[in-house]
Amino acid sequence: MHVNLLHRPLHALAQCWLDPGERVIAESGALVGMSTNVRVETQSGGIMSGLKRMLAGESFYRNTFTAEGGRGEVLFATPLPGDMAVLEVGDAQWCVQSSAYVASTPGVAVSARSGGLRGVFSGAGLFALETAGEGQMILGAFGALERVPVEGHVVVDTGHLAAWESTLSCRIGKSTSTWLGSWLSGEGLVCHVEGRGSLWIQSRSAGRYGAAVGPRLAPRQP
Repeated sequence: MHVNLLHRPLHALAQCWLDPGERVIAESGALVGMSTNVRVETQSGGIMSGLKRMLAGESFYRNTFTAEGGRGEVLFATPLPGDMAVLEVGDAQWCVQSSAYVASTPGVAVSARSGGLRGVFSGAGLFALETAGEGQMILGAFGALERVPVEGHVVVDTGHLAAWESTLSCRIGKSTSTWLGSWLSGEGLVCHVEGRGSLWIQSRSAGRYGAAVGPRLAPRQP
């Protein structure tokens, strides 16, 4: 699969070119458009797999797009405006915040796994997505994406962490020396990332954006 990332970083669009017979698997609702020779199949991958994805904030079903009779084009985007990146899976495996997964090639297995505090995100539950296998994965974000190399210890707000290599350990903790100070600071929980590897952060937090915009919206009419 060849991927062109267009209109970065504010309104990124993933243009995926598939050779005849080639497939790409995507999160339900990620499709923007496709050529007429692309066939779509909807599958859950099994009831338990689908239920785990729902617990992680994903859809029960995923869609498989296959090019038939020639080269096919598929366009993907994220619900919120932001950036996208293509991650290579194989030499490195990844843990992904559920809302950041967009699509992947069939050789990449993406599953939801309960990781205790390792998978806790503010407002995103107790599950993260983990990869296995080899191929490409398209990552989406709210705002811009930035790759951060880690050699030791860094601290990231939970709402801004998009993905991290499985070689890294993530521990949720307070943002200041005391829980009261963390609450008063408005920063809340942060993720302490330790080890050697790479992580991806997004420049905006969907939860904080919703909290800021929500009070400004007109009341819903009955």
